[in-house]
Amino acid sequence: MTDIERHNDRPRLNGWRQRFAKPARLSAHVFCLALMLSSTTPAALAQSTPEEPEQPAQPELKEPPYEPQLIRLSEILGALHYLRPLCGHDEVDEWRQRMYSLLGAEVQNELRRRRLVERFNQSYRGFASVYQTCTPAAIEASRRFADEGLIITQEVTGKYSRD
Repeated sequence: MTDIERHNDRPRLNGWRQRFAKPARLSAHVFCLALMLSSTTPAALAQSTPEEPEQPAQPELKEPPYEPQLIRLSEILGALHYLRPLCGHDEVDEWRQRMYSLLGAEVQNELRRRRLVERFNQSYRGFASVYQTCTPAAIEASRRFADEGLIITQEVTGKYSRD
């Protein structure tokens, strides 16, 4: 006989079964696992796989279409808050109060509020570092900023006003 002997009409390998064959109960476990996997849909497998850890939800920042103009207006208000009193105008808190009015009317989101306040403060500090006294350049910058602020305000209210 060859390597395959007939025993009870079943083919079997000489010595192979004793050395390499797994016990029958392991085969039953493998069969059950295969049966379970075949009945599991790919979607269920996808759901059970570990996902990347989720990042904390960022508050949604909904900006109006005129956000760049508001940012520029904040910068202008910061500059005017520094320059106008420096050049002798009796407007100590006028421009800061206008900034508060802008924030109260436009900003419901804390991130937007911080961005606008940051631009106001950067502009104020920038002009404070350049001008320690009123100069003709400071007067001209103040005039130009006031004009630009007026134009931005008129354009935004004219185009986007709800009234």
